Amino acid sequence: MQPRVTAILVVRNGEHWLDRTLMALASQTRRPDAQVLVDCSSTDNSAQKLGTASPSQYVLAPNLPLGDAVAVALRHAPPAQSANDWLWILSADTAPESDALQRLLAAVEIAPSVAIAGPKIVDVDDRSLLRSYGESMTRLGATVKLVEDELDQAQHDLDGDVLGVTSSAMLVRREVWERLGGFDPGLPGADAGLDFSIRARLAGFRVIRVADARVARGVRPEDFGRRRALSSRGRRRVARAAQLHRRLVYAPGAALPFHWLSLVPLAFLRSLGHLLAKRPGAVGGEFAAAFRAAFDGTVGGARLRIRRTRTLGWASIAQLRIPGDEARELRAVLRDRAASAREEDDLVRAPFFGGGGATITLIAAVVGLGLFWRLLGAQALGGGALRPLSSTVGTLWSRMLAGPRDVGVGVVGPPDPFSAVLAVLGSVTPWDPSLSLVLLWLTSLPLAALGAWWCATRFTTRRAPAVIAAILWMLAPPLLSALNAGRPTAVLVHLLLPWLVLAALEAARSWTASAAAALLFAAVVACSPVLAPALVLAIVAWAVARPRGLVRIIGILIPAAALFAPLVVTQVLRGDPFALLADPGSLAADPAASGWHLLLGQPAVSGSWAALAAAIGLPGQVGLLAPAVLLAPLAVSALLAVFLPGSRRAIPALLLALLGLVTAVGSSHLALASTGGEVVTPWAGSGLSLYWIGLVVAAVVAMDAVAVGRAVVGVVVALASVLAVAPLLVAPVVGAIAVTPSQGQLLPALVAAEAAAHPKISTLVLEPQADGSLAAVIERGAGTTLDAESTLWTTRQGTDDTTRRLATLAGNLASPSGYDPRASLASFQVEFVVVPPVGNTAADASAAALRRRVSESLDGTAALSPVGETPVGALWRVTGFTPPAVTTVTPTRTSIAILIGQGLVILLTLLLAIPTGRRRRVVTESALPGEDPANTFEEDENA
Repeated sequence: MQPRVTAILVVRNGEHWLDRTLMALASQTRRPDAQVLVDCSSTDNSAQKLGTASPSQYVLAPNLPLGDAVAVALRHAPPAQSANDWLWILSADTAPESDALQRLLAAVEIAPSVAIAGPKIVDVDDRSLLRSYGESMTRLGATVKLVEDELDQAQHDLDGDVLGVTSSAMLVRREVWERLGGFDPGLPGADAGLDFSIRARLAGFRVIRVADARVARGVRPEDFGRRRALSSRGRRRVARAAQLHRRLVYAPGAALPFHWLSLVPLAFLRSLGHLLAKRPGAVGGEFAAAFRAAFDGTVGGARLRIRRTRTLGWASIAQLRIPGDEARELRAVLRDRAASAREEDDLVRAPFFGGGGATITLIAAVVGLGLFWRLLGAQALGGGALRPLSSTVGTLWSRMLAGPRDVGVGVVGPPDPFSAVLAVLGSVTPWDPSLSLVLLWLTSLPLAALGAWWCATRFTTRRAPAVIAAILWMLAPPLLSALNAGRPTAVLVHLLLPWLVLAALEAARSWTASAAAALLFAAVVACSPVLAPALVLAIVAWAVARPRGLVRIIGILIPAAALFAPLVVTQVLRGDPFALLADPGSLAADPAASGWHLLLGQPAVSGSWAALAAAIGLPGQVGLLAPAVLLAPLAVSALLAVFLPGSRRAIPALLLALLGLVTAVGSSHLALASTGGEVVTPWAGSGLSLYWIGLVVAAVVAMDAVAVGRAVVGVVVALASVLAVAPLLVAPVVGAIAVTPSQGQLLPALVAAEAAAHPKISTLVLEPQADGSLAAVIERGAGTTLDAESTLWTTRQGTDDTTRRLATLAGNLASPSGYDPRASLASFQVEFVVVPPVGNTAADASAAALRRRVSESLDGTAALSPVGETPVGALWRVTGFTPPAVTTVTPTRTSIAILIGQGLVILLTLLLAIPTGRRRRVVTESALPGEDPANTFEEDENA
């Protein structure tokens, strides 16, 4: 008996494809015996076009998946007349070639055991491109497209038997369709054809693909009925949901509970893999697929249908599954093909070795050691805002927990994000965390040169401008001033800024660069919160300029937001949100620099040309004009870049410089913190580093664009800029800086020894001030380390009862009276009193007189026994003091939850920042200036 074919055309919003499909169906050399056209509630003109096609049956149906729509069509189709009735399942976008049905029937007529036949699915515009031709699955149930997006060269024509075929243009025996119950309702998109083919195989039938039959397909099966195709994230989610659904359906009954319980843990582990593969957008789909598979309610019915129809064991299809190594090879081919399709332009830059990068870094290392040779052999650093770090790495990381802070009196709250930076820094030398600060000072110049050179190669392909940029950045006034004044936060900001700029520029196209920029941004604003407004504004502007990379660029802000969130809430509740901009760490008050000094990049008056002119008796105008004249070549180069080729890069750089200068000027007028009796503003040097990097980038663009005299311009700019910072270079050599080598001792050795045995003791430090006042500070244990400092203490407003009691105690101790301080000292757990030494200059005369008076008063206090002078100051011990018992502070659940949340954000960002994909090709110019460039090629993940 001749086979009878019923063609079922299911349409939902297929107006774009429908004319072509209807024409192809009408032109078949072997026409279907019946046609059932199903319109699934189309909202376009599909219904009108179907009405003019003269089908056997025209059915209006609700919005249904393909399988349900076929079931509706069969209820209206002519009844089956024999076991040789066939269904040809088509959708609006599947246009078969004129002999497609004839060749499908010819293949099944000679093979009675065949129940399903699939044609070659080719591209609708290029018939030589195979879109799909057979499907299979791995041992673990993952779908494998046997052929996908390959040129048809008849390479797959000999092998007909396959595990499954796609649902597009599938020819299926009607009896088998009805026996198996059609497509699984739990697979409305992907894998419907594969699953149906597997069930047919288990029921004892064969599935083949027919090489001579060709059908053009416009959209993927999972995009059926959609006005817009699914994104790559959407396709990945649909495919994963289908795989999990089939896993639950195919699993043995005893293993089903374990598979069900593993859905969410597997989603978490696979999400980590997505992050490593730079697919963060797939994380949400991974969990959505897991929950859909767990709770969609169709697994039970699907398992029952297999149990009722299966006649063969799963071993019968084992040979048709894809082994793991072959599946990996197929995926690798697809990845290579996708990478080739999105091939990016080569990145051209000078080589690190041979291009000046290694040379200038080595020179910077020698210069750095020459400037700070006095610090060689030091265990720690003191002076300025420098203090030793805690003695163990564990203590450094424990500072990240919210709770009581070991500084001042009665400070409870979250840590400063700078604590995380110090924990990372101290972990570099875990045997002695304070040593990391010494290494930072000794290596700051080569690290600055390296970062600047690497960043400059993003703006120029020539060697000389990049080398000049390294010189300008490593000898920048903000960096040298921070090194001389002992400002670790400003030093770190200066070292990290070039890498932040480099990563942010690449963030628009790379998740790796975006995550790296996010970590760098978090570190920079943790060191200098006053930079946050300017940097956020710059990032938002960059996102607007690169809308295709909007998510990647805006994502740069997330880790910093996670670190700052607890502190933001605390400061807002205290009614002082501007305190968030205060510098973290130890504070040091310096004379405010004038606007002229800031314009010249100098955050402090000390170490400037003005101070040098005054010291050697030159007129004051010399000190003001000399740096301006010497920095004029740099300024002129930066401004000229606006009028030279490359101005599209120079203008944003100058705007960034303007943001930095505004930040520096504004920060010098923000009275946010206090130490002793002095008000401290945020260090203007951090804003000036941002200002300086904008100028350097603009100058690099200008030097890159100059065709004649490029070398002369670079040499003049470099030499003049070096002379402009000559006073800052001389100061550390002669020892005229605030930074001094230290053994890490904050308090007298006796106090440190007692604190080792009784960590809860305190020391009252009475420090005479230059204005004649007396500062009283409570030091915990062996002294307040740099990581123990908190802006919650330094930005406190007003006085509370505890502070007033401390002031009363200090006042009574500083003046002879009959006051008995034992009770007050015990309330603060004070066992020692220290009066630090003061200078010998005329400016310190008032402080020296006050120190003598305080010492005499303390000698006359019966509750105190004098110990004597120490290198740290005069020491007294409280008589009859009972050390407090050591108590363990248990972190609250809230603080633990906050820390876990912050840790997860940082961990996920770190996973994203690890480079794992194909790296951008870098073309390095190895020719000397004036010669023809001879290009060499290298792979570089930092491109």
